[in-house]
Amino acid sequence: MADLLLGQVLSFTGDPFLMGPEAARHESHGAVLVEGGRIRATGPADALRAAYPQARVTDYGRALISAGFVDAHVHYPQTAIIASWGKRLIDWLNLYTFPEEMRFADPAYAEEIATRYTGLALAHGTTSFCTYSTIHPASVDTIFGAAQARNMRIWAGKTCMDRNAPEGLRDTAQSAYDDSRALLEKWHGVDRLSYVITPRFSPTSTPEQLAALGGLWREYPDCLMQTHLSEQTDEIDWVKGLFPQSRDYLDTYEAQGLLAEGAIFGHAIHLTPRERARLKESGASLIHCPTSNTFIGSGLFDMAGLKAEGQRIGLATDTGGGSSFSMLRTMAAAYEVAQLRGTALHPSQLWWLATQGSAQSLRAGHLIGNIAPGMEADLVVVDLASTPAIEQATRRAGDIWQAIFPTIMLGDDRAIRATWVGGKAT
Repeated sequence: MADLLLGQVLSFTGDPFLMGPEAARHESHGAVLVEGGRIRATGPADALRAAYPQARVTDYGRALISAGFVDAHVHYPQTAIIASWGKRLIDWLNLYTFPEEMRFADPAYAEEIATRYTGLALAHGTTSFCTYSTIHPASVDTIFGAAQARNMRIWAGKTCMDRNAPEGLRDTAQSAYDDSRALLEKWHGVDRLSYVITPRFSPTSTPEQLAALGGLWREYPDCLMQTHLSEQTDEIDWVKGLFPQSRDYLDTYEAQGLLAEGAIFGHAIHLTPRERARLKESGASLIHCPTSNTFIGSGLFDMAGLKAEGQRIGLATDTGGGSSFSMLRTMAAAYEVAQLRGTALHPSQLWWLATQGSAQSLRAGHLIGNIAPGMEADLVVVDLASTPAIEQATRRAGDIWQAIFPTIMLGDDRAIRATWVGGKAT
């Protein structure tokens, strides 16, 4: 049976960074028809109720029905260490990340965290995510298994490191290739699951390992490749010392075949003019991780400048370096970071980044991240009056953006009234 969801419906016909708020479409008394895991129709509620009288109706009143949030850069193995007392990136890795990731040698622990993380993601309205696992193949199996059980569309990959990491977290160039290929062939394209080739970042991979993964990507170009780029200035200095032959940080990847459309670079804060030009030319994606960037003092992402250049940009929590599982909080942080750089991002731009922008950065904008006929039915229903503080601000709203903005700035999982994945309420 088809489901007809009633409420305020928000969708996009284009990029509001290019078209302004007019890129968004708002139906104040709208409806979304869901059948067979996909969106079959959307439009005014009265018209759809008349057209589909046999549909099962769920009326969400004045709640906002949106595409589910898409988190484009996550470390699900860091779920248990989120909000650990802050250090700089390299210290944080050594003090918190690496010891926690060592625990994923135990498949039972990996399964526990994978189940916990996917539950937390859905509770915050996140229906898709792209995650790093650990060096252990079982950590990939468990996150894919947890997502598969919930019919989620996700991307995940084995994190590869063959230097500058504890012995229990190092592989080799050959084992990174072999393990990644075996996992890719096992999971890629199964149900709603996609494999992503995953060198952690250049400081923890030798040129030989990066080259091996570049070779794997050439064999499977329909996969994504994710890594980190120019997160902190001391990290960049470290890379210069490790790769004296390279022109810049990006070149450490480019020289090994890891720069092309489908490359997903987390952070990308301190970029040189050459790097910006090559990223744009290649069609790679840059993922803004605002709560992480402020939490460990990395810097302020140049959203306005990079979008003006035509860069492809997504948004992410960066769990657990990021300080929240919520894409609402992440939107708020993106707004605050942009303000510090002299730009006030419009609510339409923030919402687009968390949905269609992130989906496009993962080459999945035709599948998820928007409400339109034929799209997969991953939806979030947002209460725009979830707390007294939000409600009193929303009550004064003169338009939909004034109504949405308090939830962006003050909202959390209490604002998530319902989450639909693959056409079913979770």
